[in-house]
Amino acid sequence: MIKRNEIPILEYDDSSPEVIPPDQDWTAGMLPEKCLFAFLGDVVHEYAAKHDAKAAETLITVSCDIKVYVLHEENEDICFVQSPIGAAASAQILDTLVSCGCKKVIAVGSCGVLTNLAENAFIVPDRALRAEGTSYHYLPASRYIELDAAPIRVMKETFEKHELPFVTCTTWSTDGFFRETKDMVQYRLEEGCSVVEMECAALAACCRKRGAEFGQFLFTADSLANVHEYDARDFGKKSHEKALLLGLEILRNYK
Repeated sequence: MIKRNEIPILEYDDSSPEVIPPDQDWTAGMLPEKCLFAFLGDVVHEYAAKHDAKAAETLITVSCDIKVYVLHEENEDICFVQSPIGAAASAQILDTLVSCGCKKVIAVGSCGVLTNLAENAFIVPDRALRAEGTSYHYLPASRYIELDAAPIRVMKETFEKHELPFVTCTTWSTDGFFRETKDMVQYRLEEGCSVVEMECAALAACCRKRGAEFGQFLFTADSLANVHEYDARDFGKKSHEKALLLGLEILRNYK
């Protein structure tokens, strides 16, 4: 049944079947239960080559081809993917992966900071402000989405094991990268958001709709803390390889 609204993005169909199933073009077998969904650039492909991870499937899109790697380990297999950025693009990929067997998903990527957080600090969001558009196609409208408790617990335990400092927070997920205005940054800060990124709310909604557990950890990159002078810093590049290794370890600990 369609829940109608004057604002189209707030309309939601909670029952009718989809015309295009997310696994329609999938030719490989079922994927492993555990998936690392990464926004880490070339280090993903470099790690796959170094550790002989095979591409189980290549998802063909107009803009790029997405390799879906499977790492065969002694006790279990783990799937990992370098995703395109943006809520709509990344959720499309994740929807396919979940529909093909991935039920425990850990995402990792960078974020901008709204407070005075140092670069390359680790963040574990426990909820996301739904200021992107994609999540509204997967779940009814709400201001926030709460992230799943089980993956948050495993992420915290893994960071604590390595004595890595981290903070939990509310993240602001937004499509409008160039519309993070000075007043909007201040508004989000006042309502409790510490960081900003583009995908978390959409990925969490996609997984919840499809019956998968989802968690995400972030590392700090650029800074919007001083709205009068944007600071790109080094976009958290030093954290890419470390974050990939941490993500895989979190999945190994995820029972």
